[in-house]
Amino acid sequence: MRYISTRGQAPVLSFGEAMLTGLARDGGLYVPETIPVMTPADIAALAGLPYEEVALRVMKPFVGDTFTEAELKGAIDRAYAGFGHVARAPLVQLAPGHFLLELFHGPTLAFKDFAMQVIGQLFQIALAKEGRRITIVGATSGDTGSAAIEAFRGLDNVDVVILFPHGRVSDVQRRQMTTPSESNVHALALDGTFDDCQNRLKDMFNDFAFRDEVGLAGVNSINWARVLAQVVYYFTAAVSLGAPARKVSFTVPTGNFGDIFAGFIAREMGLPIDKLVVATNQNDILHRCLTTGEYRMDGVKPSISPSMDIQISSNFERALFWAYGRDGAAVAQLMDELKAQGGFTVSQGALQALREIYTSGRVSEQETSETITQELTRSGELLCPHSAVGVRVGHAHATAPVPMVTLATAHPAKFPDAVQAATGIRPALPPRMADLFDRPERVTRVPNDLSALEALIRERRRH
Repeated sequence: MRYISTRGQAPVLSFGEAMLTGLARDGGLYVPETIPVMTPADIAALAGLPYEEVALRVMKPFVGDTFTEAELKGAIDRAYAGFGHVARAPLVQLAPGHFLLELFHGPTLAFKDFAMQVIGQLFQIALAKEGRRITIVGATSGDTGSAAIEAFRGLDNVDVVILFPHGRVSDVQRRQMTTPSESNVHALALDGTFDDCQNRLKDMFNDFAFRDEVGLAGVNSINWARVLAQVVYYFTAAVSLGAPARKVSFTVPTGNFGDIFAGFIAREMGLPIDKLVVATNQNDILHRCLTTGEYRMDGVKPSISPSMDIQISSNFERALFWAYGRDGAAVAQLMDELKAQGGFTVSQGALQALREIYTSGRVSEQETSETITQELTRSGELLCPHSAVGVRVGHAHATAPVPMVTLATAHPAKFPDAVQAATGIRPALPPRMADLFDRPERVTRVPNDLSALEALIRERRRH
């Protein structure tokens, strides 16, 4: 299995190389050269299997010979052993034909744990084989950072540095990043937005001298292994609802596009997905693009669903790569326009290709709060604001007899202020996290400046 860049100019890599590299040297994102296909019989055979076994079967064809089957199986088993629900990703019915896929039973109560816990295990195996040290730097709008820290804290051959926008994540999200005491964990609060964090991260990857000096590696959703691990729960959910004998639709609260792109990969693998619905909050650049063909930044407006407060949706580049017939030069031109002019226009043919796969909806702040309130009355489910954005759009796009599955991306206790404002209920953290607000914090506030960031990382990392 070989991996190529969405911009067409970077070296072709193996799965392991692509995983440890993260961002390609031409600034693009790695994607598989070909997508392995599962037959209807293969998919039907997943029914009733433990989540870990489904993960092994779905992921194995993408891994090539980087890991043996025993290594991959061990990594998957260890990754999910600490989850708080034996089904790992249980389905809950909200309404006739509408289901909620609970992706918040991992150690940091967010869907990012599904991928990050696996990546932590795979990195450990790969680095031990090569005797290498790396510095993982990630940018987060809230959940990726804590999931990455949880996956890599205490590992001997990894330093993990997380950039998050100062004052723009929830208190629970911040404390999950700033309270781990291990010396290889470094939480940096950057003066700016998530897009600023992500831009500085990309700048570091494009500074090849620094990248090579510190052994830079990325675990943002730009990392292909992250997307791959998220493909699995599309299969478990769809098979539970009757696939491959019936089609299933999915609605995904979307910021960086990685989670819904995993659904596209599942579809390409043969899973009979009817609709993939992009649900955005008031920062609706993806909805506007799919509606008008214009991808134009207009500033981030802080919201009660902060993990979606994004204007530069990194994984959308992967979707564009397919929409443009896997033309790396065309994608590189669009990304140059985005950097130079703050936006681009999707060609008519590519827009049609996108619309054949994705549809979208936008939810206002008031509508998000209303949905949290209404869903508690309608089904007894207490939703986090991101999941509420998804549920509202999912209700609007559900069409019988095809079941709709909305992805619940975080536990409501991660966003207690928004939930309490909507319902009067302040959701409690699970017992294993009950003392989170008593733990001391370690955090460094940093300016939105590449040189200052690189100097700090050089100083902090262990040699």
